[in-house]
Amino acid sequence: MVFSSIPFLFFFFPIFLIFYYIMPKRWKNYILLLFSLVFYAWGEPVYILLMIFASAVDYGNGLLMTKFGDTKKKRKIFLLFSVFINLSMLGFFKYADFFIETINQIGNLSIKPLGLGLPIGISFFTFQTMSYSIDLYKKEVEVEKNYFTYLTYVSMFPQLIAGPIVRFSTVREELHHREITRDGFSDGLLRFMQGLFKKVLIANNMGALWENIRGLSYGTISVTTAWLGAISFTLQLYFDFSAYSDMAIGMGKMLGFHYLENFNYPLIAKSVTDFWRRWHISLSTWFRDYIYIPLGGNRVGIGKHLRNIAVVWFLTGLWHGAAWNFILWGVYYGILLTLEKYVWGKKLAKLPAFFQHIYAIWIVVFGFTIFVFDDMGKLGEYLTFLFGIAKNPIFGTEILYYLMNYGVLLIVAVLLSAPIYPWLQKKIEQIQTKRKKDVIKAICAVCYIALFLLTTAYLVGDTYNPFLYFRF
Repeated sequence: MVFSSIPFLFFFFPIFLIFYYIMPKRWKNYILLLFSLVFYAWGEPVYILLMIFASAVDYGNGLLMTKFGDTKKKRKIFLLFSVFINLSMLGFFKYADFFIETINQIGNLSIKPLGLGLPIGISFFTFQTMSYSIDLYKKEVEVEKNYFTYLTYVSMFPQLIAGPIVRFSTVREELHHREITRDGFSDGLLRFMQGLFKKVLIANNMGALWENIRGLSYGTISVTTAWLGAISFTLQLYFDFSAYSDMAIGMGKMLGFHYLENFNYPLIAKSVTDFWRRWHISLSTWFRDYIYIPLGGNRVGIGKHLRNIAVVWFLTGLWHGAAWNFILWGVYYGILLTLEKYVWGKKLAKLPAFFQHIYAIWIVVFGFTIFVFDDMGKLGEYLTFLFGIAKNPIFGTEILYYLMNYGVLLIVAVLLSAPIYPWLQKKIEQIQTKRKKDVIKAICAVCYIALFLLTTAYLVGDTYNPFLYFRF
């Protein structure tokens, strides 16, 4: 079950909300927990036991760390145990077959892969449980004594399978005491619908364009069409990922939780550094706080700083998937961030904003071309299309077809990747007369209803609706 589906929108979520709101406060966590377990078991009936096991280990480990960890050395023992268990689970289910296949290729062996299915969201909930243990070790958060409360935190369906990565410290107080208000529900509902529209109407259509282009035969794809494909995938990825974060944040507000923002218009970035301050913020800050800074961050010599960047970006690439292209993608960004830091970053900052933006976008689009192909042979082939190495033409008639069919949507996607909506909100807030505000609110309400009906029509029609988080 995914958020952008008829069963979730018209059955699961409305039924959940009814039970959630009619129950007294002391029962709300249990209702949220029950429905979260049902939500996860809908697609992962067996692996739900894995998530419960992971949460039980870190919950118990947290109690032991608090009771017996009177010194930093003792707390480290419990921390290492937590990290070992979580990374072992993640490594076994997500990377075992990747390592086996790599060994087979290197050693010309024929070890049979395990063929394990990847538990959905395992990369997210293992990182959440590890952050809890690490924060306890550093005494930055109080231990949770109620297991069901802790399990509710780990399993919350609004953000379990697609992020953002929510740290226990962010929601601890709200797990025990939260206010559910009419304004919070209204704001949350609007935010959820924004994410739903982005996912179904923009991301899915950009994905359909990308699938059409990548499916073209070797001799029929021009350089411009290949770049159009790379751009369409970049837009699909941004609107898909940010849409799920929007929906998670929106549902959180409807339930009384306040998750941190996860995307801040990354496609308006003026550098690679700026891009990663805006893209998947919960993940980049996780690696910064729990890997980069403990290694010494940038408060070390150049040699160690280069090592720290290399380690973080190798792990960032590997986190995204068990394939060599993800590692290459991570290394790619590690090198570029290093070059910005030590070679051309200051010169770049002196250029006009337009050229800074073009530089950043080109790097991002090319980077996501690496990201999308887990088959290195197909990646190499597509790169020959991008740069005309395959002796393919610069222009082809096929690009006119795609621009005629997707041109308007491409323009809308590009515009909405910029902070137009916050700008409009600010302008509306500046309106002084109540009558004008009421008229604008009425128009917005009509637009939301129309977009929701259009979204529903798309979903009922069983159109292209991929779930990109299966690899996480």
